[in-house]
Amino acid sequence: MTAEESDSRGVLVTGASKGIGRAVALAFAARGDRVAVHYGSDTDAARRTLSELPGGGHLLVPGDLSEPDGAQAVADRAEEGLGGVCVLVNNAAVGTTQDNAHPVPTTSYSDWQRAWETSFAVNVFGAANLTFCVTRKMIAAAVGGRVINVGSRGAFRGEPEHPAYGAGKAALQAFGQSLALSLAPHGIAVTSVAPGFTATERVADRLAGPAGDALRAQSPFGRVGSPGEIAEAVVYLASGPAEWASGAILDLNGASHLRM
Repeated sequence: MTAEESDSRGVLVTGASKGIGRAVALAFAARGDRVAVHYGSDTDAARRTLSELPGGGHLLVPGDLSEPDGAQAVADRAEEGLGGVCVLVNNAAVGTTQDNAHPVPTTSYSDWQRAWETSFAVNVFGAANLTFCVTRKMIAAAVGGRVINVGSRGAFRGEPEHPAYGAGKAALQAFGQSLALSLAPHGIAVTSVAPGFTATERVADRLAGPAGDALRAQSPFGRVGSPGEIAEAVVYLASGPAEWASGAILDLNGASHLRM
């Protein structure tokens, strides 16, 4: 399953236009893999990611994962463009911003409903539908594969301002463990990473503002994570030697949250 073992694998990375997704796409391409760069709406950023990928055989795959037909279309286009998907990275997510915060004490019931529906449509149902479509093709090809879900520390630590996000990431990680049991007989290993606060474009203003010092102080290292650190872990979990890690949830939070 490593690049050396299989020359060049087809890798589908969702939400790859920016942040962790872009770093993951770059890391796989640097190892000689062919990458399908999925994006939802930011075409310019996705094209920038594509232009930065070393090697050849990469492609852009637009698609709305919140719709079942959209997930199917993304799977089909990546399969056709790559000549088969060996690795799926479920990274696309509706994240945590001030615009979509929904704490119980200050949120209206209609906004509460909207927050949960919007978050779960992508973070849970979108990932589940895409994984179904991609792994069914893996099973039919009988060549095995890897699925890595990008979860969150928030699934364990809690997200009081964004409870739908925390619950959705917990669901995604539990989903991955269920599939690890289901898909192992087909040679498909399924794992998750659970990053802590990570320095992406989406949160640059928070890190630069008054909250930045408090966010960095959450870790005894006195900093937040980088997208590249998450990407390196994802690449490892997609490797052949990581098959035995199937079912694992790997914490990547700089000891900012320790779970038993």
